[in-house]
Amino acid sequence: MLNTGTGWLARFAAILGGIVLIGLIIMTCLSITGRALIPLGLGPVPGDFELVEAGVAFSIFAFMPWCQYTRGHARVDLFQAAYGKFANKVIDLIADVMMFVAAYVIAWRLYLGMMDKYNYHETTFILQFEIWMAYAAGFFGAAVFVIVSAFCVLRSLRAIFIKPSELTA
Repeated sequence: MLNTGTGWLARFAAILGGIVLIGLIIMTCLSITGRALIPLGLGPVPGDFELVEAGVAFSIFAFMPWCQYTRGHARVDLFQAAYGKFANKVIDLIADVMMFVAAYVIAWRLYLGMMDKYNYHETTFILQFEIWMAYAAGFFGAAVFVIVSAFCVLRSLRAIFIKPSELTA
């Protein structure tokens, strides 16, 4: 299934998102432990909620390309058995086109938000890091999501117009 560069790109983004989530879990555990041990001179990780906000947002966007590539998004397959193979391929194409449009709009608006935060130099309250950086991390995942969604549209078109025997050639 990963015989394309797009598949590897989607997988790389998902793995990166998973690494960030594992780091956030460790940081959250350390922060909670620090809060519990305040009498011993320890404390929470400063800005832990700011880091969780930015990290989880990045991870969500990083997982979306892999989910699209593997057709893992929620689907309603209620009528799928009633239609033939061709109709189901057309439904897949329509779903992929709609997801591409959604991915493009999300990436476009995220980019505009990132540029707005960059121009106004807005920072977080505790850590004082510029918010555009979190937007940029999310935009990376959103841009990969657009690329993967475009690939999925092409993959669905190919499935409709090319015979199954020619797909393996």
